[in-house]
Amino acid sequence: MSRKGVGLAAFDRSRLTSAQYASHGSSLRSSNAQVFETQLSVFRSLLQQFAATHAKDIRSNPTFRAQFARMCAAIGVDPLAASSREGGGGENGGGGSLWAQLLGRSVNDFYFELAVKVVEVCGDTRGENGGLIEVRKVRERIMLGRMEGSSEVTEDDILRAVGTLKPLGSAYSVIKVGSKPYIRSVPKELNTDQSAVLEAVQVLGYISVSMLMVNLRWTRARSQTALEDLVGGGMLWVDKQSEEWEYWSPGFMLEGHDLGGGAG
Repeated sequence: MSRKGVGLAAFDRSRLTSAQYASHGSSLRSSNAQVFETQLSVFRSLLQQFAATHAKDIRSNPTFRAQFARMCAAIGVDPLAASSREGGGGENGGGGSLWAQLLGRSVNDFYFELAVKVVEVCGDTRGENGGLIEVRKVRERIMLGRMEGSSEVTEDDILRAVGTLKPLGSAYSVIKVGSKPYIRSVPKELNTDQSAVLEAVQVLGYISVSMLMVNLRWTRARSQTALEDLVGGGMLWVDKQSEEWEYWSPGFMLEGHDLGGGAG
């Protein structure tokens, strides 16, 4: 009987110890969460002070603007995302993005106005590129249309502007073709083969069925299917006057590369 009592007492002590450990672990997790929230609050406060001090530089200097955006991203703050934490309070109603709250409407509007320009460029060139245009070329077109003295637009600015279109459920997105960022303005997704063809086209400006078969070790049917899909989407044009049909990037053709004949 005595042994049984000792056994039960030991069991009760073990259960109590486990409960204490569990309680202590929960307390630590709660404490760590509170510390983390406090740190984020401090970072946000410092971010506000930094933005207030350097607002002019953030508005006018694209490099400084990009660095500020990276600082925001480092602590999980999307400066272009609408803020719902503030509710309806504050002098400005607490709505809008962090750009608007910290720097005034000018910087916030800059990105939304730039997004409109991006949409215009994509729409104007869709017939040339099938809805896939390099970010660098979008920037060049936008800069050509800006008035003298206007703040410079960087590729980083354009990428952020495209990001503002996501809440609208638009088809605009950024994809990588090789190492270069492109804006896709059509809802069609590129499959792996199509992406590989577009990357290969960047080398010479064109590709052919035999080149794909030799370099990518594809079958003729696979090569032909990928090329025809891209031609159908307007992302490649065909030069039928060569001995073997050549499939050209519209951008290369429009930039004045000598094809030795017209595109059919």
